[in-house]
Amino acid sequence: MREVSAGGIVGGHDAGGNGPDDDGLVVVDYMGDPVDKSSTGGWLAAALIAGTELAERVGVMGVSTNMVTYLVGALHLSNAQSANIVTNFMGTLNLLAFLGGFVADAKLGRYRTIAASATVATIVPSTAVPGMRPPPCAQADGGAAGGCAPASGRQMALLYLALYTIAVGAGGLKANVSGLGTDQFDGRDPREGRAEVFFFSRFYFLVSLGSLFATTVLVYVQDNVGRTWGYGVSAVVMALATAVFVAGSRRYRYRRPQGSPLTVIGRVLWAAWRNRKLPCPADASELRGFSRAKVPHTDRLSFLDKAAILDVDLASEHQAVAAGPTLTEVEEVKMVVKLLPIWSTCILFWTVYSQMNTFTIEQASRMNRRVGGAGFVVPAGSMAVFLYLAILLFTSLNERLLVPLARRFTGRREGLASLQRVGTGLVLSTIAMVAAALVEKKRRDASGGAPISAFWLVPQFFLVGASEAFGYVGQLEFFIREAPERMKSMSTGLFLTTLSMGFYLSSALVAAVGAATGGAWVRDDLDDGRLDLFYWMLAVLGVFNFLGFLCFASRHEYKREAPAAAATAITRAVELTKQPEEEEEDAVKVAVAVNMIDV
Repeated sequence: MREVSAGGIVGGHDAGGNGPDDDGLVVVDYMGDPVDKSSTGGWLAAALIAGTELAERVGVMGVSTNMVTYLVGALHLSNAQSANIVTNFMGTLNLLAFLGGFVADAKLGRYRTIAASATVATIVPSTAVPGMRPPPCAQADGGAAGGCAPASGRQMALLYLALYTIAVGAGGLKANVSGLGTDQFDGRDPREGRAEVFFFSRFYFLVSLGSLFATTVLVYVQDNVGRTWGYGVSAVVMALATAVFVAGSRRYRYRRPQGSPLTVIGRVLWAAWRNRKLPCPADASELRGFSRAKVPHTDRLSFLDKAAILDVDLASEHQAVAAGPTLTEVEEVKMVVKLLPIWSTCILFWTVYSQMNTFTIEQASRMNRRVGGAGFVVPAGSMAVFLYLAILLFTSLNERLLVPLARRFTGRREGLASLQRVGTGLVLSTIAMVAAALVEKKRRDASGGAPISAFWLVPQFFLVGASEAFGYVGQLEFFIREAPERMKSMSTGLFLTTLSMGFYLSSALVAAVGAATGGAWVRDDLDDGRLDLFYWMLAVLGVFNFLGFLCFASRHEYKREAPAAAATAITRAVELTKQPEEEEEDAVKVAVAVNMIDV
């Protein structure tokens, strides 16, 4: 007997959408009961969840955006070493997001992982600890030469401890916020489905406000009041956001963790290898679990279908082998595998982005940053404000102008497909590196006289910001929507590893270029180097990367959803026949017959 609540039928798959979703996962409230849609989910719940990511951006961007000037000026490290410390920190942070997504999908769930990670992320960096910095330089310019003693091993150890503690908390948080946010909308409901279309752009608009606050207010406080105050504000913001997030627990919709996704992937790959010499059945209905499949069968990557061959079950004397992967699990692994080619082409995008937090800030520190003659001097780290203004501008235009306009040409509800957004971002990021190379040459040519205005850097900040507005949103949407539901958090973590690999690649390229050129391109004194050639190299790599992306994107097939009528027919057929597992072929025939009648 099913109970009727204010929100509809509880415990079944009713017209209101309160029962299992298309992949069979039941959406529940904080008590573990099927949700009442009238009092849970929607934009309020999504905003409370996104607030934690906004606070994470305040803390992480408040650290990373201005970190390179701190490392060079206060710790007396070289430009190359400072840039690598920042990029390695950001790379590790996003790599840990994959671990955070795995933990959420396998055991804790998205909500508890976010709560635990947000608590860890409130820790204040150790740059405020007395004795953290080496003695001041004798030179007025604060350079690393002569009487400037670099940071000691103990001081560097404290710095790394602080940075990577933050990385642990922020990584677990980032992997799950967007997934829990999309859980607040039912894509089968026409009204909520329309709202979900705009979730990703609104989500990124909101968190970009956190980045904007960090690059303006926090950077100014760090440079003019003290880093202790700047990082203290970050900790307070994170603590408040965590309290608000927990206070909204009654408003959220939850999906229970379904076990380790890596275990499922491993089982399927091993079973496919074990059965590699067996021929694939001509009819997909002969595969294990076909009648109960929660996703439609696809022909691509058909070698993985061998993992679900039934004949092995019947001939096996081992129960572990008999209980092999089902067609649903095989198709889920196919979804993950099909993400990898696009994943590989997104790495260089974040290598370009990382330059905005490292060398571009160093450029700004050597340029004229005065506003109004001898008036206010803009902090070098605050030049990144133009990047976030571009993000806010394009995410705002996306909903009001770009999506409605693109919808007329594509016929898609979301206007541009996720991969079209990613491709646009890749093109803009490549153009940004061309602009960066031209501006750096102009800056270096003028180094003998009066420095040129730092506002020459605005075009590259603006282009990278525009590319991120398209690329980040497109990548996030792609990795969430194209992934199996049970692996949504891990897939978000997989997306964030592109950021990780991009930052690591930046460090590797700096080291490789230094070795290949004898340090001629990237030097402690940018005026003696050829940073413009480094930017040109990234632009050329961007062209080849985009060509690879076009090849992979043209072959990608977006995830297909099983028709509601067909899914219902199969479910009813199996329930009516109540066949045991060894007779599932008969259940398939009944399901097909019902489907033919419906058609």
